[in-house]
Amino acid sequence: MKRECLTIIGTAHVSSESVDEVKDAIYEQHPEVVAIELDRGRYIRLKKSMMGIEEDDTISVSKIIKENKVGLFLTTTLLGYFQSKIGADVDVKPGSEMVGAIEACEDLGIPIALIDREINTTLQRALNKMGFMEKAKFLFGLLTSAFGGDDEEDEIDIEDLKNPENIDELMEMFKDEAPSVYEVLVRERDAYLAGKILQIPQDHVIAVVGAGHKPGIIKYLDNPETLPPLHELEDIENKGGIPWVKIILAMIPILFVVIFFLAYISGINITGNIYEFIIISMIMGFIGSILSGSKIQSAVVGGLVAPLTIIHPLLAAGWFSGLTEAKFRKVRKRDIQNLAHIENFKDLWHNNIFRILLVVVGTNLGVSIATLVILPSKVFIPLFMKIFGG
Repeated sequence: MKRECLTIIGTAHVSSESVDEVKDAIYEQHPEVVAIELDRGRYIRLKKSMMGIEEDDTISVSKIIKENKVGLFLTTTLLGYFQSKIGADVDVKPGSEMVGAIEACEDLGIPIALIDREINTTLQRALNKMGFMEKAKFLFGLLTSAFGGDDEEDEIDIEDLKNPENIDELMEMFKDEAPSVYEVLVRERDAYLAGKILQIPQDHVIAVVGAGHKPGIIKYLDNPETLPPLHELEDIENKGGIPWVKIILAMIPILFVVIFFLAYISGINITGNIYEFIIISMIMGFIGSILSGSKIQSAVVGGLVAPLTIIHPLLAAGWFSGLTEAKFRKVRKRDIQNLAHIENFKDLWHNNIFRILLVVVGTNLGVSIATLVILPSKVFIPLFMKIFGG
């Protein structure tokens, strides 16, 4: 790729003007290759959509819960919601500028280069980098933005988002609010996109990317020696610091077992305490699930497994109640698309994605209250006092 023969088009992903700008540039310049901000998976899905091929849109919520990817799925769903919602508001389907680029390339016989990192890799790296408080803050921001009321005074013209001054301001806000997310979603992808562009062997290239990435890509292209190795940007292993929160939470069930053991070897009758532990755990698991709107079967399962999951630090009662709930509520990709048309809580309540995730969270919340509040005060602190003669 010759730097002087490269044209980078910064687009808004839900902008009709961006579609026209991309197609006009391709037809006018007739480049040797067009690089687009898509990974292979998204490209294939987009192509099938263009060809009118309907895929089985069933989503395996069971697999998501079993692989402990609820956070990843929730983040993907909410980000997809934002694009769908904005696209619905301006009557432009998200990714339309990429479709326009593909159509123009197919019309002119121009090859396409896919230059984006796989989306799940990007989101998993972001989640790995975020601490507990940053995750909570980021999730709260997504939820309040998604389901808060619309303020007409705060509306912004989509085309204004491509203005360099507005981009800089938005990026700085993003960096301040969620620095780890900004690092992965913006800076890392700037580097990845630039690295992929540099690997293109043809001279004359048009690159179609989000407007927010254009300044960063140009910076890396002008200073290629600053680019990190691309394979490092594809690594999803969590190499962060010591996960103190996870360690502390894992120590709680170990402490419970130790107290029971010490009481037993001290000659204290712990039968009643064990019964209390089991009953309180089951009740709170059941209540947490049922208050989240689960089926009675899901609540029963959540309650039954609660005592075991409290003792086992790698298990969560919400997984089991959520898996049971998923048997009754089939989730399809159109449930994600329908999120864009949600106007109130009633609409949200009828969305199967929300209902299943709510059951998972509700059950875990109920069991957490039992673990952190009720069981210590009702069972373990009195037992501890007996052991040491209090």
